[in-house]
Amino acid sequence: MNQRELNRAVARATGEDLAEISRRGFSIADPAVIGFDPEPSELAETIDWDELDSQRGVALLPMRCSELRAA
Repeated sequence: MNQRELNRAVARATGEDLAEISRRGFSIADPAVIGFDPEPSELAETIDWDELDSQRGVALLPMRCSELRAA
């Protein structure tokens, strides 16, 4: 599949204008390439909030649905 065919397929699937799809720059990811990211971000970081709370000593208390509605 070349770029033109890919753009047409995405445009058909999404209902977007072909020019808009071309502008956004879709590409086919190769699953054989581990770590493929066409737009790598040095700023992206995953935070495990449960782990962070446990390190801070934050107690997680169960709440009833009625308490959630009142909040």
